[in-house]
Amino acid sequence: MNLNRRDALKLGGLAAFGAAAAALPLGSTVNGGTPSKLPSKNMPKPFQRTFTPLKVLAPVEKLVNNKPVHTYHIDAKAGLAEIVPGLKTPVLGYEGVVPAYRIDAEQGIPIEMTMCNQLPKVHPTFGTPVNISTHLHGSASLPQYDGYADDVTPYHHKKTYKYPNFQPARTLWYHDHGVHYTAQNAYSGLASQYHLHDPMERSLLPQGEYDVALTLSDMMFNANGSQLYDDRSHSGLWGDVILVNGAPWPVMKVKRRIYRFRLLNSSISRSYKPTLSPAAPFHMVATDGGLMPKTKAVSSFRTGSAERYEFLIDFSQFKVGQRVEMRNLSNPNNRDYDFTNKIMAFDVVDGPIDTSGPAATTIPVDLNTGGDVMKLADTKGLKVRNIRVQKSDLTGEWSLNGQTWHDVIDSKYKSVLADPKLNATEIWEIENKSGGWFHPVHIHLIDFKILSRNGKPAFDHELGPKDVVYVGEGEKVRLVMKFGPHRGKYMIHCHNLPHEDHDMMHQFSVGLDADYVDVNDPIEADKPVYDNDF
Repeated sequence: MNLNRRDALKLGGLAAFGAAAAALPLGSTVNGGTPSKLPSKNMPKPFQRTFTPLKVLAPVEKLVNNKPVHTYHIDAKAGLAEIVPGLKTPVLGYEGVVPAYRIDAEQGIPIEMTMCNQLPKVHPTFGTPVNISTHLHGSASLPQYDGYADDVTPYHHKKTYKYPNFQPARTLWYHDHGVHYTAQNAYSGLASQYHLHDPMERSLLPQGEYDVALTLSDMMFNANGSQLYDDRSHSGLWGDVILVNGAPWPVMKVKRRIYRFRLLNSSISRSYKPTLSPAAPFHMVATDGGLMPKTKAVSSFRTGSAERYEFLIDFSQFKVGQRVEMRNLSNPNNRDYDFTNKIMAFDVVDGPIDTSGPAATTIPVDLNTGGDVMKLADTKGLKVRNIRVQKSDLTGEWSLNGQTWHDVIDSKYKSVLADPKLNATEIWEIENKSGGWFHPVHIHLIDFKILSRNGKPAFDHELGPKDVVYVGEGEKVRLVMKFGPHRGKYMIHCHNLPHEDHDMMHQFSVGLDADYVDVNDPIEADKPVYDNDF
């Protein structure tokens, strides 16, 4: 008897669910010592490593129609990383390094990124297939360059992605999106930040060394230093070692002035609730889609997988020699261990202070008060769509409105969760009745405004343009969004990546009327090609 993937999931899910149920987070935070199998001498300890900024990948400039285009050639390949003391960790990385290089972009200068799959055919640690699809998360790219899950680049092939960079300044990130194995690939290191700048952002917020990328992730390890992967029957993976830019619990030296931080939660499942000790505010200035209308001061904030938050910290309020810890208060239905209540530390040091740039000594109040997304309103007559995030008791699959990515595949990619017109504005309500789970839901192509949570206002820290929304346990969030500027098919999915892979992912179409020929089909329009240079 031949079984398709869904049948196998049903049989495997029914067999495994009972045995695994006691281990699953169903309504409360779980605490424990450590899931890692490292010898004690190799187990990282908090605040022993020096913080390392993300390195920046330099582009090659070319002219297209007498206009500049920045080009990048990136090889995705296996490598070794120094994460735990005394051992090497096998990783998959862009250019074979973890953390991968950051990309800096300017509004109005497009980028062409050629991604070459030089990875092993099979993951060297997990044994899973390694076909990749690169998603620039936060970019309004054409469908064929958006990292559609089934638009995979196999071994020995390459694909050139085109990124327009016409949007307002924001913190984006590029990461793997290969169908059914995104979790393993991203967990292994295929992810990094991408900063889009524009004149408004440059005039308002710190730049250069005072504009600091923080990429959060969590891992657990086997005794030999390799990554341990246990997604607890596809419920999620929560490691016991917190990494910032690839280093466990690092310490950053800071001067007595204002710094800007871009925090990306790249963990495949874990959510965080950062706070500072001694107590001090985070001055929130930007969300996934860029600048907020006004700065909001918060003592802590909740962030799920794939969310990006930019905030300012004023270190002038602390004394030279003082240590400031960024701690993690966590959230319900994580799995927390001995040191997952810590993220990183800052040591305030003496020395000359450059206060020549923007927001060096004064927190700005007004930011992007004219932003288009935040002007959207819940007006009468807008189409309202209802989306349920849930888990099947029968198969163990995660779904959106009872449908999965397998349903999309079975429909030959015709099935859609929604079909808004080009430039239409709609209200989407996303409801979580899945029990003891939270779901960070990502909608590709567009930015949205959070109107409410369970009928109450959005949290202060998320009062800016977003592309991921944390849908907590028992929550219903109401979003407003305008669909464009491209026609085509785009994805919506949970960014707890084991949920996405099994199979909490669907698609929507924009402006694909019955008589419209889809020239930007995400799989067919620009296929990967054989890499003759490999």
